[in-house]
Amino acid sequence: MASVIFMDIVIHASFLPHEDPDASLAFYRDVLGFEVRSDVGHDGLRWIAVGPAHQPDTSLVLQPPAAEPGITADERRTIVEMMAKGTYAGILLGTADLDGTFERVRATGAEVAHGPTEQPDGIRDCAFRDPAGNLIRILELR
Repeated sequence: MASVIFMDIVIHASFLPHEDPDASLAFYRDVLGFEVRSDVGHDGLRWIAVGPAHQPDTSLVLQPPAAEPGITADERRTIVEMMAKGTYAGILLGTADLDGTFERVRATGAEVAHGPTEQPDGIRDCAFRDPAGNLIRILELR
């Protein structure tokens, strides 16, 4: 019989790529209302940590695509191509007011992937693309 060991692990940060740090910062700060936790530059690249004010211990780190050492030029091109198609990365957010959130985000001119929709699994959500093409799904918390 398997035993379960309790481990005190939390999600501290998750990463999404960006092509234009200023455009990404404007989207997450000004459109989604996230606060900026840090904005670090190094060798002409920027890593920007943002997150909801009511979740101070959880961040979304916007990073240059393929900034990891050891990635080849061909791999970098593939990543950038996938970002442009919106198939490289994404995140799932939640809100109690899906319709209101959708209308506020849409009113900013953000790219809508789909409006509020009841999914086959019973989840109701909407989706946008950030300036880098990342899919930002927002589900209704019930």
